[in-house]
Amino acid sequence: MSKVFVIPDVHLKAWMFEKADEMITLGEYDRIILLGDLVDDWWQEHNLDLYSQTIEATISFLSAHPNSWLCYGNHDMSYVWQALESGYSPYARDLVVDGLRRIEMILPEGHAAYIHRMDRVLFSHAGLMERFVLKHFGGGERVDIDLMLDRINHMGKESMWDPSCSPIWARPQLSTVRLYPMDLAQVVGHTPVEKPFLEKHSLEEAMLKMHGEMDSEHKGQLLTLDTFSTDSIGRPLGDQRFVWIDTEKLEFGYAE
Repeated sequence: MSKVFVIPDVHLKAWMFEKADEMITLGEYDRIILLGDLVDDWWQEHNLDLYSQTIEATISFLSAHPNSWLCYGNHDMSYVWQALESGYSPYARDLVVDGLRRIEMILPEGHAAYIHRMDRVLFSHAGLMERFVLKHFGGGERVDIDLMLDRINHMGKESMWDPSCSPIWARPQLSTVRLYPMDLAQVVGHTPVEKPFLEKHSLEEAMLKMHGEMDSEHKGQLLTLDTFSTDSIGRPLGDQRFVWIDTEKLEFGYAE
């Protein structure tokens, strides 16, 4: 496996799945991954038809593409845990919880989780931070990464509803926080960007490399892909284009 088609934050844009399906038929992809936040958007709390359309579009897409994986986002899990979040619709809770259950039934076991590792890349909604690993694993140096991910994927609200560093909440972009582990690249959504945003895992390392004091090719890279989100009046914040990732060569490009 190497070439992965990525669907970033959906936020009730059911049309994204039809567009993604068209792009997938034009290329060859080994896997498809959704970065989460299927639901919620500005001023849509009462629009249950839009919630229903998005869930049905997701289920239809996943049924047609069984080689898909889903990363839960904070907006998705807020309904499971009844944790208030911006855009949360109490009217849509039962609809969303039932939709997530149906999605889990469609996908093969283990394909719906917080974090997935594919070759040299970690996929999650917001990113795995060193701070989170220190908090829950004491550093993690002696814990096998796949065993660690399995444990994280079985964590509940108490551990995961942590806006400071959780893999469904963290915002490592342009900050001094460190990714974990350093030898794997990460692909995330959650933070809106104008176009795919690739960076080192901390400003400190970026500065060291800029001054020729570090050669860390492929180490600690972070690619942010939340390019379909909109502002409060519906204007796109990003270029709204799908991206593929080569998880072995650590390359990415636009799906054409």
